[in-house]
Amino acid sequence: MPALQSMKAQAKNEFEAWAETYDESRLHRFMFRPAYRVFLEEVYVWRGSSRERFDVLDIGCGTGQFGAMLAVSFSSARVTGLDYAHGMCKVAGRKAARAGVSDRMGFVTGDSEHLPFADHSFDLLTCSNSFHHYPGQQAVIRDMHRVLRPGGRLLLIDGFRDNVVGWVVFDVIIAAVEKHVFHAPWSTIHGYFEEAGFSQIRRRKFNFWFPLLLTVGVA
Repeated sequence: MPALQSMKAQAKNEFEAWAETYDESRLHRFMFRPAYRVFLEEVYVWRGSSRERFDVLDIGCGTGQFGAMLAVSFSSARVTGLDYAHGMCKVAGRKAARAGVSDRMGFVTGDSEHLPFADHSFDLLTCSNSFHHYPGQQAVIRDMHRVLRPGGRLLLIDGFRDNVVGWVVFDVIIAAVEKHVFHAPWSTIHGYFEEAGFSQIRRRKFNFWFPLLLTVGVA
């Protein structure tokens, strides 16, 4: 337990310090933006032209870029962003105000392993490029399932390390830089989803030079 708390504290300190310059990172171009586009494609296919309200939780929301994109694209979306770093949530709030969607967006500082929401609170849960920082990954997936309504969807994107390119990028380079991270193999993630009770599990690999894996499950 002390080791897990130390990992969480280290990650929090890193992202608190990074908050104000986070959007300037080259990772946005090579990893974050491609992930956000894939998320939007999935939501468009799922929602179609429906104007019925749906509630979204974006875990590890960072500075709220994807949440703002979603709120602008879907007037029926009500978005809550959660991040372990309070500084990220502060920047995200300013960004939502500039985008004119702060009435449909809110941000909460919290722990992904202990989501501060009631059961069956959301229709959609998204998490991109932060899952490798979570020391209790199975516990996170279980709590994600808990807060989703029946028929709700989890969209999870993280680094795909099951080919040579991904292994070098995530298990060698990023692991050396970030320390104490774990990019789970696709089969492990599939097992997490199954154990938590998700059905209709599917996956999609994309983004060749910085390979990412989308895993989708229905609650």
